[in-house]
Amino acid sequence: MGTRISEIFHSIQGEGKLLGVPSVFVRVSGCNLRCVWCDTPYASWSPEGPTMELDQIVHEVEAYRCGHVVLTGGEPMIMPEIVELARRLRRGADGTRHLTIETAGTVFKEIECDLASVSPKLSNSTPRERERGRFAESHESQRRRPAVVQQFIDQARATGRDVQLKFVVSDETDVSEIDAMLDELKNWRGEDVLLMPEGTDEATLRSRAGWVSELCKTRGFRYCPRLHVELYGNRRGT
Repeated sequence: MGTRISEIFHSIQGEGKLLGVPSVFVRVSGCNLRCVWCDTPYASWSPEGPTMELDQIVHEVEAYRCGHVVLTGGEPMIMPEIVELARRLRRGADGTRHLTIETAGTVFKEIECDLASVSPKLSNSTPRERERGRFAESHESQRRRPAVVQQFIDQARATGRDVQLKFVVSDETDVSEIDAMLDELKNWRGEDVLLMPEGTDEATLRSRAGWVSELCKTRGFRYCPRLHVELYGNRRGT
């Protein structure tokens, strides 16, 4: 069957609880959402990349001899072989690796991972104007699935593994949406909630960093920078 892969690369984790950790990223190509500010359109809006067999993917990852692997996208959870791919990446030939799954939290599957990085999409993601809004209705109907997000939290709590809820914020009006979703969820901790300014360049990120960090201080959430943008700019393979 195979899985379409946009890119496999070795970099520094730029977001979340594992900020700064050297990691191998496996970016699947294809997504059920169309975020207007998506920084990887080649894996969502216009998916690219070859279809690779699981053996090929695992072989490329193992060549880096890295203890941390991140399955990202696109949306990994919609890929038919994602459960087996996750199992094989985590249980590597050279020992067990730490595996992070990056997902928008719209589809749940029982999957092996050490960190479920769930990024529920707020209304700021809906492409109302882009491409004359032709994806807006579909995106809006799928982006918010608190019951699915809860499944990721519950799986983490049941297995003793970790979870993070990462929200991309554009302005202060987004806060009410975050609060509304958190009110629907159980068993999360303040340290599990990360607020990340939306932006793909340093100037935009800096312009939003102040009020986002202050919000984190008052709510007990974590501030989530985008270290890879600072280090490498907004480009592939980083």
